[in-house]
Amino acid sequence: MTFNDFNFKELLQKAIDEAGFKEPSPIQEQAIPYILDGRDIVGQAHTGTGKTAAFGLPILNKIKAKSGVEAVVIVPTRELAMQVSDELYRFGKFLGINTATVYGGQAYARQIKLIENSSVIVATPGRFLDLLRGDKISIKPKFVILDEADEMLDMGFLDDIKEIFTFLPENRQTLLFSATMPTAIKNLAKTILKEPEFVTLTKSDVTNSKITQTFYVVDEKERDDALIRLFDFKNPKKSIIFCRTKKDVDRLSTFLVSQGFMAKALHGDM
Repeated sequence: MTFNDFNFKELLQKAIDEAGFKEPSPIQEQAIPYILDGRDIVGQAHTGTGKTAAFGLPILNKIKAKSGVEAVVIVPTRELAMQVSDELYRFGKFLGINTATVYGGQAYARQIKLIENSSVIVATPGRFLDLLRGDKISIKPKFVILDEADEMLDMGFLDDIKEIFTFLPENRQTLLFSATMPTAIKNLAKTILKEPEFVTLTKSDVTNSKITQTFYVVDEKERDDALIRLFDFKNPKKSIIFCRTKKDVDRLSTFLVSQGFMAKALHGDM
């Protein structure tokens, strides 16, 4: 199957081709037809499986871009809001669809002005609820997407999300995506979705089969030395090392430079 099989609008297909997308991922192949058909869905999929395009492409295909805010995507963090917004802009640019990114820490006036000129809002729950509660915005979106719902639950946003839906029109298409399905998420889905279709990735679909995964068990105090030995043994041209904290990133990059490696740190304080 290819993206051409979905019969998207010509200008949307142009953006897909420009992005280099050829074949849909499993979540895209399963979810897109339901969304195009106007169905509510619950999608169980992890980050990295192509979820943003799975809901973004069919929603962008259905948006008319003439009648104010037509779609709202609610995500747990500012970083994810920016990431989703960028991807939706990339796919919608030829359609003339503007996207507003809404999160805490920015001036209300600037975000309200962006919303007034946008067809899509990508927002974190707290700031979005502030705007709704204060009557700072009045919107009637046709499409509402909850992305990484379990993360929002873990961050304590469940009550905020329930309240957000009291401000939204009953006549809407609602999509919920979550990596896991705890009871609270299932109950939320029953409340906000109407006869949803369920799309679940099998374990074989979650991980890219072209990536070899290996783990080594080492003592904490030997970890730095083990990393050096691993680099010497594998001799990779390029590597990415993920650490638990920003402090760990700074410490480890400094250590690697002291050992003669060309290492650079990257984290949110930079």
